Amino acid sequence: MKNIIYNISKIGKYLYAIPMVIFGLFHFLNANVMVDMVPIPGGVFWIYLTGTALIIAGICIIIQKFDDWSSFLLAVLLFAFVLTMHLPGILAGREMAQMYMTNLLKDLALAGGALIYLNSKNSNV
Repeated sequence: MKNIIYNISKIGKYLYAIPMVIFGLFHFLNANVMVDMVPIPGGVFWIYLTGTALIIAGICIIIQKFDDWSSFLLAVLLFAFVLTMHLPGILAGREMAQMYMTNLLKDLALAGGALIYLNSKNSNV
C-alpha cells in the first residue's frame, strides 16, 4: 500500500507545476488587466517578467532540471506577491479586500507548496 501511495504522490509535481505554467501564460494574455495591480513603476514589464518566471519554474519542476533553485525562487516570488500586492490591498480595506485575502492565502499556500517540494527533493539526497 505504501508503494501505491508513493507512486500516486508523484503526480503532485504535475498538479503543482502545470498551474504555474498556466498562471504564467495568463500574465501574457491579461497583461493590460493586471497592470493596475503592479505596485512599482514599469507595470507591463513586471507582468511579463513574472509571467516568464512562473512558466520557467513550472517547466523546471516538471522536467526536474534546476528545480531546486526554481522552486526556492518561486516561493520567494509568491511571498513577494503576498507582501507587495495582497497585504496592502487587505489593509486598504476597500470592497476588494476579500479578493485580496483570497489571493494572499492562495499565494501563501503556493509558496508553501514550493518549499515543501524543495524539502522533498533535498530529503531524498
